[in-house]
Formats: sequence, structure tokens, C-alpha cells
Amino acid sequence: MASEISKDAESRMLKAMDALHHNLGSIRTGRASPALLDRVHVDYYGASTPLNQLAGISAPEPRLLVIQPWDQGSMSAIERAIQQSDLGLVPNNDGQLIRLNIPALTEERRKELVKVVHSTVEESKVAVRNIRRDAVSHIRKQLTDKEISQDDERRDSEEIDTLSKKYVDRAETIGKDKEQEVLEV
Repeated sequence: MASEISKDAESRMLKAMDALHHNLGSIRTGRASPALLDRVHVDYYGASTPLNQLAGISAPEPRLLVIQPWDQGSMSAIERAIQQSDLGLVPNNDGQLIRLNIPALTEERRKELVKVVHSTVEESKVAVRNIRRDAVSHIRKQLTDKEISQDDERRDSEEIDTLSKKYVDRAETIGKDKEQEVLEV
């Protein structure tokens, strides 16, 4: 029973790390990445649709993103969505493609992005700790219901603690890597 709790906790912690990767992927660095546009939603015929479902997005150069809509009628809606996003990018429309030039980040903007990275990492660490707390409370409940012994409870709790430390450390490492990427000129 406790191994089920441990497996569930580990799978939830893995999902927290996946969410961290996804959230950090949409933070702008000095180079172009199609993941930068993951959070952009376009009002497409009255429905809020993710941009990557309306167009092909590529990065042919380090400072350029190219968006090729599958429906040419959606060009103006895509342009509008990019302008309204918090990315601070200006789309260039040539009738066939939308080009986004990624300007170099200023030192001040880099520092702001590092703060965003830190807060995102901290949120994922809190999520891991919450998962740990839930798993330990389930184990303690099993002890009070006399489903497991005190030795089993102690061993399982230590296993959950080790697991949570591993994922908190992983979140720290992911955050440091992203911070280096943001600060890279």
C-alpha cells in the first residue's frame, strides 16, 4: 500500500517537473525558440486557439521566428494576438509569413527574467513539498488505521522525504540552467 503512495507521489512530482520545463520554455532568452509562443492564444472564429494549432512555427535563425499560418485568413488574428501578448515582439507580415525579430535582451530585462525564473522554480518546489506532505499524511493515516507498523511508517516517510529532496534538487538544477541561458549574451 505504501509503495502505491510512493509511486503516486513520484508520478505527481514528475508532472511538476514537466510543468516547470514547460513554464520555463516560454520564458524569453536571447535566442529564438518556437516554445516562446506556446502561451499565445489567437481569437480564431470566436474560439481561443493556441497559435501552434493554427500555424507552423520555426526558428531559421538565432534571432528570428517564422510563423506560417495554415489558413491565410487567420494572419491578422495571429498578428493581433502576438501584439497583445506580453512578449513585446512586433510581427512583420508579408502576406504569406509572419516574421518575428527577437531583439537582444537588455541587462535590466535579463534581471527581470531571472526573477521570473526564480519564482517559477520556487512554485515547482512548493508543489513538490505539497505532494510530499500529502503522501506523508496518507502514510500516517495508514498507521492510525493500523494498516502498517510504526517501522513501516518511518521507512515509508523517509522514502518520501528522499524522493522529495531529489525533485527539489532537480528543480534547482533546471532553474540554474535556465538562469544561465537567460544571462548568456
